[in-house]
Amino acid sequence: MEKAKIVVVGAGPAGLAVGVEAKAKNISPVIIFEKAEAFCDTIQRLYRPGKRVDAVYRKMVIEPEGICRFETETKEDFLERMAKYIQEYELDIRYRSEVNAIEKGNGTYKVRVGSEFVAETPIVVIAIGIFGKPRKPDYPIPKEIKDRVFFEAPCECPQGGKVLVVGGGDTAAETACFLCEGCDEVYLSYRRPKFFRINPVNHENLEKKAQEGRVNLMLNTDIDHLEPDPEGVKVVFKDGKTMLFDRVYYCLGGSTPAGFLRSIGVEFQDGKPVIDEFYETNLPGVFLAGDIALEKGSIMAAFNTAHRVVERIVEKYGDLVR
Repeated sequence: MEKAKIVVVGAGPAGLAVGVEAKAKNISPVIIFEKAEAFCDTIQRLYRPGKRVDAVYRKMVIEPEGICRFETETKEDFLERMAKYIQEYELDIRYRSEVNAIEKGNGTYKVRVGSEFVAETPIVVIAIGIFGKPRKPDYPIPKEIKDRVFFEAPCECPQGGKVLVVGGGDTAAETACFLCEGCDEVYLSYRRPKFFRINPVNHENLEKKAQEGRVNLMLNTDIDHLEPDPEGVKVVFKDGKTMLFDRVYYCLGGSTPAGFLRSIGVEFQDGKPVIDEFYETNLPGVFLAGDIALEKGSIMAAFNTAHRVVERIVEKYGDLVR
């Protein structure tokens, strides 16, 4: 097994920021394991070309604390920024390497990728984004319509058809506006009577599309289940109303990968991992960073967690990483 001072799980914004902050503290070697084929996989894969990457989240301005920082910019500019961090700080990223187990040894942790333990380290920082597994509805999706139901925002706009977007956050709003470019009819279903989780820019864009008649807002509507239909997807609402759509896009956010955390021994309380003010878990030397550590997060907040985590590592475990 390779010896590392810090192992980072995940090469998203938080994981990369941990690597940057650690290298800036002259901590080496630091290994970042990433299950995908590229850094910031969620942004690369799910954000369409030109999509904004927002620094301000739900009107909350997060002041940068560490090295990594940015202003609102396009997907392409943000990815270029992160690529420069990777190059400048010579980050060691192992792509296509999904960590599936972490076992405590004699004062260190053994990290398993696939069927083999590949690294040993005193410090592990888990920076798995919550959007690794998109949240799905409680009701099952009939197999007959699975090719018409999606859980990721489209990168290319389909042409024609009547589509339904389900959700009340920024991704749902952006997806509904984007689908207007090619679809004949766009509907957005949200179970609450008004939006409260959308940033001002997206809210304004959505309201404009609604006023133009290009997005049909269906507020205070709750879906009971979906049924196959010869003409597409039948959506059955809890009030008994039914509607037919060609495609349905769920934008419900993501969920914490609780199974993995529990499997390595991280304690939970009220459905959330237990962490202290420095994002350290009950396992000494195992930290969380990014969305997985925050109740309500943003990329800037994720950067800040990385900064705080590394500061704490140096303060508490300096003798192990220097």
